Amino acid sequence: MAAVAVLLMSSVVLAGCMVGPHYVRPPLDTPAGFRSQATNEEAPLIAPEWWRLYQEPELDQLIATANASNQTVKQAVAAVDQARALARIARSYLAPTIVANPTFTREQTSANRRSIITGQPVGVSATFNDWLVPVDLTYELDVWGRVRRGLESARAQAVASADDEAMVRLTVQTDVAQYYYAIRLLDSQAEILTQTVASYREQVRILSVQVKTGLTSPIVLSQADALLQSTVAQQRDVARARADQEHALAILCGQAAPSFDVAVNPLREVSPPEVPSGLPAMLLTRRPDVAAAEQAVVAANAQIGVAMASFYPTFSLSSFVGFESANISTLGNWQSRVASIIPGVMVPIFEGGRLKANLAATRAQYRQTVATYINQVLIAYADVEDALTDLHAYNDEIGNLRSAVTASQEYLRLAQVQFKIGLVDYLTVIDAERTLLINQLALAQNVNLQVGASIHLIKALGGGWEDRR
Repeated sequence: MAAVAVLLMSSVVLAGCMVGPHYVRPPLDTPAGFRSQATNEEAPLIAPEWWRLYQEPELDQLIATANASNQTVKQAVAAVDQARALARIARSYLAPTIVANPTFTREQTSANRRSIITGQPVGVSATFNDWLVPVDLTYELDVWGRVRRGLESARAQAVASADDEAMVRLTVQTDVAQYYYAIRLLDSQAEILTQTVASYREQVRILSVQVKTGLTSPIVLSQADALLQSTVAQQRDVARARADQEHALAILCGQAAPSFDVAVNPLREVSPPEVPSGLPAMLLTRRPDVAAAEQAVVAANAQIGVAMASFYPTFSLSSFVGFESANISTLGNWQSRVASIIPGVMVPIFEGGRLKANLAATRAQYRQTVATYINQVLIAYADVEDALTDLHAYNDEIGNLRSAVTASQEYLRLAQVQFKIGLVDYLTVIDAERTLLINQLALAQNVNLQVGASIHLIKALGGGWEDRR
């Protein structure tokens, strides 16, 4: 047993020896600030429950339902559990394996066998019993850090899986918010179209009476009826689109579409919450997808150490202690004890270039993860710039469209007055009505796009997530 103690002490002494590169974050070209933001300075972390900034109780309830019931989130949570379990498996290889392997053997020899002493047939058979209760121990001394590098890789993969789960959850939350406001936009457009259709029907009714009395040409009635029917078709298309959006939202919330319903709530002009974007460098610790990509680099870097350790000798220890006896009644006696210890070393001599190829493949995999990580950082920068650009543009467009709606209402009023006194034909009234409807629908659409850009910015900034490692 002294040899066991020596080997164990040796493993402790050599525990600090690990081949392979230590992880260093890949160099990045980090901009000083975002071009689409007037001032660039550090910003506080977004609230984890960021959707409450919009002060929509129904949205709060929908996201709570999605957090609890979304199947994609549940998949991601299960993947995290799996990755953490695999990390525990990797950690187990640092410890020896100890198993009990009791056996009983009953052997009857042949009477015709030759004696190992005289070389003549013994002429009699014999029966032997053997009871053996050993405790086997096998242990690899992690001299070069192969096991520890593997554990480092497994832990990084587990962390990356947790980061992936955070990104999946954030994506589901922002998608729920986007669909919720898209439904409210369609409710707003449906309200506008309903009012417009009611107005057009009344015009058609009045014109029908005027045609019968000869006050108006049938052409005017046909023009008004054509405008009415095309608007009714548009109204039905909005209803269809709302149903489709509602079904998609049901899936996000983990609910069956036939039993899922979102109350009608037309979207009015709203002011999205102010969300400071902060500095570009802050994205490295505030976006879970960027953090996950970096952990993939950490895992690949550790695998290089595993591959390099394969070039060095592998030291192992096998031993067993236990009891062996021909009779079970004496099996527990001290005289029945048995023990064995077999230190081993395996030195790679020739493997046909497999070890070098494996190391080259591992290094290539590392370079892939570095490229993926840097690309993910670039995507993060672009996402924030896109969201900021969209927010500024939609703010200006909403102001322009608000003025356009006001001007369209005046255009329609004047067209109706001049038509009644015969200064313009009915095509001018139709054009005024179409112009007003187009601008009203566009204003509602841009209000939704403005809110969507605000949600996009929150997602681009990590939605309140922070890497606290």
